[in-house]
Amino acid sequence: MKREILISSTSREIRVAIIEDDQLVELLVDRPEARRMVGDIYLGRVEAVQSGIQAAFVDIGTEKSAFLHASDLVVADEEDDGEDEEGDDDADDSEESPRGSRRAKAPPIQDVLKKGDTLIVQVSKEPISTKGPRVTAQVSLAGRFLVYMPHASRVGVSRKIGDRTERARLREQVEGILPPKSGGVIVRTVGEDATPEAFERELNTLIATWKRAKKKTTFVRAPAQLHRETSLTRGIIRDIFSTKVESIQVDSKQVFNEIVEYLKGIAPELIERVQLYEGNVPLFDKAEIETEIRDLFKRRCELPSGGYLIIEPTEALVSIDVNSGRFTGKKDPEKTILKTNVEAAREVARQIRLRDMGGIIVCDFIDMETKSNRDRVLQELRTHLGRDRARTKAFPVSDLGLVEMTRQRVRQSHLQQMTEACPTCHGTGRIFTPETIARRVERSVKRMAVEGKREPIVVKLHPEVALYVLDQEKDYVRKLEKAAGFAMEMRDDPLLRPDEFKLVVKGAGRDVTQQYAVA
Repeated sequence: MKREILISSTSREIRVAIIEDDQLVELLVDRPEARRMVGDIYLGRVEAVQSGIQAAFVDIGTEKSAFLHASDLVVADEEDDGEDEEGDDDADDSEESPRGSRRAKAPPIQDVLKKGDTLIVQVSKEPISTKGPRVTAQVSLAGRFLVYMPHASRVGVSRKIGDRTERARLREQVEGILPPKSGGVIVRTVGEDATPEAFERELNTLIATWKRAKKKTTFVRAPAQLHRETSLTRGIIRDIFSTKVESIQVDSKQVFNEIVEYLKGIAPELIERVQLYEGNVPLFDKAEIETEIRDLFKRRCELPSGGYLIIEPTEALVSIDVNSGRFTGKKDPEKTILKTNVEAAREVARQIRLRDMGGIIVCDFIDMETKSNRDRVLQELRTHLGRDRARTKAFPVSDLGLVEMTRQRVRQSHLQQMTEACPTCHGTGRIFTPETIARRVERSVKRMAVEGKREPIVVKLHPEVALYVLDQEKDYVRKLEKAAGFAMEMRDDPLLRPDEFKLVVKGAGRDVTQQYAVA
């Protein structure tokens, strides 16, 4: 698989595009006002302990308190039974923490924490929607080859290194350099080719970083930041850049120099793959991916054969509907459906990765009659989900023909980060029709009449609504005046939203809309 990385940088934004087989599959954006927090370490102060949900709310200096669940407290590891269940090696940022490790059952949180306590926590999930960040006391520091866990006590190896002999060799190497009672370590996938000297050098660096962070707790007051996770660019180089990446193109001399300096210390053999782009045409335009980035926010996503997806993010989950569209095939309907669903499976995996959607995702594929075809579509989906750096899980096709899946979510999706709710429809995507507005005006005017108001009023409407009334309900004002018992004048106002109207007392100029426009 051909893989390239493009980095476009300005003073206000860094964008990283990952391209696989000439197709955009991942976009990462970093802006000063929306800095990435995952991996940052804080000295936090407990604001409240909620035994009912076994969680605490911790002040780390963010707008909303961080959420700490009892399962994320530091608990002594159980005995290792020889089975490796370490976290996913290719998870974003420092999400390689040992979430899957066997741990002793967490004690009741009220027995461990009380209001006012201070503790060291690490951000594992950024604020999303109305929720504050999620934190864990099980700190992990990611390097290029290793992940160091100060509170763990064993050496693990990434699941993606499948050969048992190789896993045993790597574990033995790291156990040989790990100081007694200094913590635990996970060997990352890229560590398969690392030397014992490289392991030791990186481990010493990670241990020193942790000691510096701990030392800060003696002279700072909570809430305070103890350690900041590396920048987006360095994180990409550390976590992704390897011999499997053909090239990195960068359009900023400063970022190019930073990457080269960083690689001199961790992988000098890869420096020749880093290229400074100095063309007149913007880098992303040259790669022809700006259009794809713009299309990230569209509901409809086209498939090669003529079918399409409808992608609808909601508060609870993301729903994806597969449609055959103009693709009708020739003779065999089942073959037509299978082809559309297979294409859709590939595109679903790409789109959720590209749009950085997480949580629960429900995909409604076109109904298939045979189990073998359903299994083939599910396998195609799982195969392409396997390329995702975030942890994913797809469940078998349900009785309703739905595929339910989950994707690790550590930050807001691009839709949440780069867009805001429409001030007219308030995020619903719908507004009232002109006819509905006309009926609302009627009800409001009648409320005024019931209260005995007899002052002439001016009804202000959006031009489109006013045009509808003039065209479709020519005697609208006359009938309303007769029913209400007072004079009424209608005017168009282009400054109003399409589904907004105003009731203004003529002469006095008093706006009484809020008083009478209930529904």
